[in-house]
Amino acid sequence: MSYAKQFKYVFNLQFIRCGGTLTFFMLIHILFALGIAIGFTYLYADIDQSSVLFLATGAPTMILIMIGLVSLPIQNSNAKVEGYIDFLRTLPVRRSVIILVDTLIWLCVTLPGIIISTVCSHFIFHPGYAISWTIIPGFILTALTCIGVGYGFSYAFSPQAAMSLSQVIAFGSLMFSPINFPIDRLPGWLQAVHHVLPIYSMAEVLRSSMACTTFSVNSVHYIRLIIWCVIGYGGAIYVLNKK
Repeated sequence: MSYAKQFKYVFNLQFIRCGGTLTFFMLIHILFALGIAIGFTYLYADIDQSSVLFLATGAPTMILIMIGLVSLPIQNSNAKVEGYIDFLRTLPVRRSVIILVDTLIWLCVTLPGIIISTVCSHFIFHPGYAISWTIIPGFILTALTCIGVGYGFSYAFSPQAAMSLSQVIAFGSLMFSPINFPIDRLPGWLQAVHHVLPIYSMAEVLRSSMACTTFSVNSVHYIRLIIWCVIGYGGAIYVLNKK
């Protein structure tokens, strides 16, 4: 069976099994993105333009994190419990096909929330977007890193551990990560943690792509994302190939 036929077969299988659930995830994350881009402005009595721009450019990063590092691991953990992952490993297809199909599906799930929240923020608040040519490679790299790391720990850990870690990531990203506010507001030790983990780099890469006249990004952030992306996908493929 050719690679293209393997891809088509696995895609149809995954879509039939998860289509309804993924549609639900898509709708939930559209509301979540709007909650950050618009709802969080209600926390400020008199919000300034800089804070509006941080929220507007931070919402896409939160969407990718919540889908790649929270929803995806939960879905994979449930599939493990049901025995579906073991079933996938018995299919006469390359393991990379399984990863590629799921990556494409989850990428499609992220797009509506990002597009809708960005458009709504633009027309409601006029935050000052300045889209750079790096928006597409930045989005792809950030999305692949989220999905890759989510795959990596959801395959490597037990279902219970993976779901627990996903909840910690959800809470930590929303409250203690420099996505919707500058990193210098965090204590020094937490800043040091974020200079190792990929979440801060995700936010910086997307923010500089969406508002290039206001924010800039160091190449270190791209390198950090590439490293975490390789670790995530490498771990997932290793576990799938493990007998």
